[in-house]
Amino acid sequence: MFDQKTPLSARFEWVCGGVLAAVAVILVLWFGGSWGRQEAASALRIQANSNAALDVAVLRSELGKQRSLPFILAQDPDILATLRHPDAPSIAAMNHKLAILKGGTGSDVIYLLNRNATAIASSNWQSPTSFVGNNYAFRPYFEMAVKNGGAEYFALGNVSLQSGLYISRRIEDHGVLLGVIVVKVEFKEVERVWRQSGADVYVTDPRGIVLLSSEPAWRFLTQSPLPSRQIAAIRASEQFGDAALTMLPFRPAATALGGDFVKYGRALYLTSQQAVGSTPWQLHVLLPAQAVLAAGAYTSQLTGLGIVAPILLLLAIMLYWRWRSKRRVQEEAAARVELERRVALRTEDLQLSNTRLVAEIEERQKIELDLQTARDELTQVNRLAMLGQVTAGLAHEVNQPVAAIRTYTDNAMVFLSREDTGAAQANLVMIAKLTEMIGSITGQLREFSRKATGAIGPTRVQDAIDSALLVVGIRARQQAVDLRADEADAELYVIANRVRLSQVLVNLLQNALEATEGRPRPMLHIGILPQTEEVQVTVTDNGPGISSEVMAALFTPFVTTKPRGVGLGLVISKNIVDEFGGRLDVTSSPSEGTRFTLSLRRASS
Repeated sequence: MFDQKTPLSARFEWVCGGVLAAVAVILVLWFGGSWGRQEAASALRIQANSNAALDVAVLRSELGKQRSLPFILAQDPDILATLRHPDAPSIAAMNHKLAILKGGTGSDVIYLLNRNATAIASSNWQSPTSFVGNNYAFRPYFEMAVKNGGAEYFALGNVSLQSGLYISRRIEDHGVLLGVIVVKVEFKEVERVWRQSGADVYVTDPRGIVLLSSEPAWRFLTQSPLPSRQIAAIRASEQFGDAALTMLPFRPAATALGGDFVKYGRALYLTSQQAVGSTPWQLHVLLPAQAVLAAGAYTSQLTGLGIVAPILLLLAIMLYWRWRSKRRVQEEAAARVELERRVALRTEDLQLSNTRLVAEIEERQKIELDLQTARDELTQVNRLAMLGQVTAGLAHEVNQPVAAIRTYTDNAMVFLSREDTGAAQANLVMIAKLTEMIGSITGQLREFSRKATGAIGPTRVQDAIDSALLVVGIRARQQAVDLRADEADAELYVIANRVRLSQVLVNLLQNALEATEGRPRPMLHIGILPQTEEVQVTVTDNGPGISSEVMAALFTPFVTTKPRGVGLGLVISKNIVDEFGGRLDVTSSPSEGTRFTLSLRRASS
């Protein structure tokens, strides 16, 4: 940066500035790290206290739920009856009842002791570690329940070898002792929740012995050394089995952050504890502190550097300005010109890209509109093609009432010539009914032939089925097909369009009629299966079924098994059903025929 023309004064200024900058950075790193660790420690304490409060709440919630169970069971008539008359049927029924209660309450074992402290029924009566037949007079919770009415005692199970809290309750009849009901709670779910919290959690009794822990290896360790006499008494009571009762693997950490930090191996932890209300227990939380303290120091140091760096940078800029001010102005001017040139080029490119994008969007919208128009036209052509197939049968259906109208008209003229107005009026009434019948047939066919408006909304299922049956019913009668249709509830509605839904049903029914043509005893059935969220309409035939090759491409355009088919009916039907938000499924078997299932969203009327 310096050359031979640079004066010694300028060089001295740069050297002094560099030394001052280095001293400032060192001081910022030292003070910032110390302050950041203190702030991180305070935040950790808040988090640890919050975690401890939450973990205490979880534990108290489980305790509260389980404590009510022995109190309720002590008054249960079945339990009282079993203790009065402990015969085999009563005990068997009680075993089943306790097993059901255990599954419903989340407790681990529920068992019933008689007045001699022998377990006569238990929820684990079928397991290898069943409590039935064992005597628990040596357990303090039995003696304390008999004496005080209830007890809570934490111990290691001598049969199951699983530790837990035993909650017992005296059962009596008019002051006479009958037995004791015991609920064992192992708190496995509570410990699982603690393990997922990201912190180490354990609970100690007044002696400092760990009862519960997110780390199973810590169970029955102690916070401080116990007197040998106390250890001997604990082992004599078999409360914790043959546990060593050694100390937890923590040691106080030598740190200026406070006395609530411990070392666990090489890692540093912050400790916090809270009393577990309604118990003599203490809950302890260990939060990993090393990474948090390091991050706090790092953040504080970065903040300090962020404050000092602009000042140092400003000093450097001032020195640099005095040395290269003219050249800097020239370089900035040249850079500004270059930047403006690049911005202009980039702006032009963006404008061209935007113009092309707008054109592509308009072209895509036009193509989508043309595609929708073509799809609607194809749907209309399909509908008119189906009407063409039933035209001959329709002529027969209409000719019958027309012939009857002719007969009633001739009769009415004869009756009028005889001045028999009553008989003539009766014939005119019949003529009116027949014209209404013809109008109903042609009206529904005319509505079916119209283009669907596309409006989708609540549609009555029976209306769509009636319209479809009107179109295909003539052909079904001509083929002597046994066509049966379930009657839908008058208030059963689906999300659809009535004309387009009728078209789908006509498509399926026409396919079924063609499949059963020439078959012995042809049969078609329209089924209606209302469900909570949807309605299923099924079209079933006893035709020859669909081969696996055709089934694999059934809904592909131009795939058909008909000599004169074009393979678009099912494709159009599936597209219509998809627009309704429904499904069109098919199952087929050579021995049972084919079933199409139309699943539509249910709507309210």
